Order: sequence, then structure tokens, then C-alpha cells
Amino acid sequence: MKTRQIILAAALSISGMVTAMAQQALPKADAEVRKVDKDTGKITLKHGEIKNLDMPPMTMVFKAKDPALLDKVKAGDKVSFTADQINGTYTVLSLESSK
Repeated sequence: MKTRQIILAAALSISGMVTAMAQQALPKADAEVRKVDKDTGKITLKHGEIKNLDMPPMTMVFKAKDPALLDKVKAGDKVSFTADQINGTYTVLSLESSK
């Protein structure tokens, strides 16, 4: 039983590291925040090209992977962010002010 717990803990740890490494490898895109909707956990960004999504510049709504990201920004802010498609939903994974 203890061996299974150790193996499970190791697998979860490796999975977490792979996820973190994958997020770090994503290219950042620049954007202007158009709207922040904390109630739904969504943000509207007027963004430049998002290379990993093969997406041209446009304005669109993204889900925030972590709703706490939305506490950092407001409409009009210039930001740098990473995004990916998770379960069919375009999702912001990291978000920081460009100032």
C-alpha cells in the first residue's frame, strides 16, 4: 500500500512539473485589456499574434485559468500573457502588466 502511495505521489509531482514546463514554454503575446469580468472569470483582450494558437491579432474573450489573475488588471491596462486551448476553451494561463 505504501509503495502505491509513493508511486502516485511521484507521478503527480512529475505531472505538475511537466505542466509548469509546458506553460513556461508558451510564447507571450502583448495585449490591451478591454474588459474584466470577475464574476465569470473571463477577460476580453485586444491582442497581437498568439503564435502557439496560430491566431492573428484580434479582440476576443478568454477564460482565466486562475481567476485571481483578473485581480491584477483593469480595462485599459497593457499586458503580456500566455494562452492555450484547454478542453476547447481559449484560456489565459499567465498575465502580467507591461507598464
